[in-house]
Amino acid sequence: MLSGKNILLGVTGGIAAYKSASLVRLLIKEGASVKVIMTPSSKEFITPLTLSTLSNNPVYSNFSNNNSGEWNSHVDLALWSDLIIIAPVTANTLAKMATGVCDNLLLATYFSAKSKIFIAPAMDLDMFLHPVTSLNISKLKKLNHQIINPTHGELASGLVGEGRMEEPEEIVNQVKDYFINSDALIKKKVLITAGPTHENIDPVRFVGNNSSGRMGVELAERAIKLGAEVTLIIGPSAIETHPTIKRVDVVSADEMYNAVHENVDEAEIIIMSAAVADYTPVTTHQSKLKKKEDSLTVSLKPTKDILKSVGDIKKENQILIGFALETDNEIENAKNKLIRKNLDAIILNSLNDEGAGFAVATNKISIIDNN
Repeated sequence: MLSGKNILLGVTGGIAAYKSASLVRLLIKEGASVKVIMTPSSKEFITPLTLSTLSNNPVYSNFSNNNSGEWNSHVDLALWSDLIIIAPVTANTLAKMATGVCDNLLLATYFSAKSKIFIAPAMDLDMFLHPVTSLNISKLKKLNHQIINPTHGELASGLVGEGRMEEPEEIVNQVKDYFINSDALIKKKVLITAGPTHENIDPVRFVGNNSSGRMGVELAERAIKLGAEVTLIIGPSAIETHPTIKRVDVVSADEMYNAVHENVDEAEIIIMSAAVADYTPVTTHQSKLKKKEDSLTVSLKPTKDILKSVGDIKKENQILIGFALETDNEIENAKNKLIRKNLDAIILNSLNDEGAGFAVATNKISIIDNN
């Protein structure tokens, strides 16, 4: 499965370093070529001889061999690798990676790397839950590093909770999945819409919905990982995105319509996950409307149907995917929308499903294609 892949394993100084031996053995069994870099403190937990024997390669730890003067080039090691795994990674090394500290061979290699980075944190419960650790992990996620989350269990301190390094078998499974999928969308141009639109009534009030934009952002992040070139057109949202995503911020349905049609022609895959407002005020007041005792009537008109407008001009080489949020006759309504708007597939969200809908980090969907 991993035949021909060069994998560089970084081992840092935590008790979970003993698992690196099994990790090397499993990677070799899958056909990978493995080289190991150890931090000085990691050698207190497992010997270089063990990892050298299992990997069939010298183990690197210092910038040079003091006896021969031979230099261990961090640049060459970084360029050699198709993938770098740092497992275990301690809170100390996490902090250095997130803040630019480069004081050993492993970190110098990391900062020279052009290949994908996997990191498997391992530390005590309180250290893992510390806000600074969470912040550092968040920073590395934004750099498109794959975080292999620690598992729940008994820790070296005697505490029970999150902090155990994931088992080597699962790490290898994630590595295999990466190589299977990493080129799935290579150089494909993907256009994604996300978030709500705000249709202004006056400078401080608007018609909108509870969409956060999370669905579209997650889709964009995943497409980037699969090698795509992504344009994300997003309504008002506080969610940050990966710097390699071309992000176009809009506010209203009309602005989203224009942005979509400026980018749709070259897109090969179009995923319309935005929750566009169906109606917009007939009149937008330039000054704030003062509250009065009388009721207020706001006249609304339909917004432009962005999804249908794209379906009407869709080319043979384009894949168009829409979303439907339903509460009644869900499957039937979604199928009708798929046909009316000339979609290749539609993603049905049901507000009747617990954990689905707006403002949650989970979802439950049904996928309906045009067959």
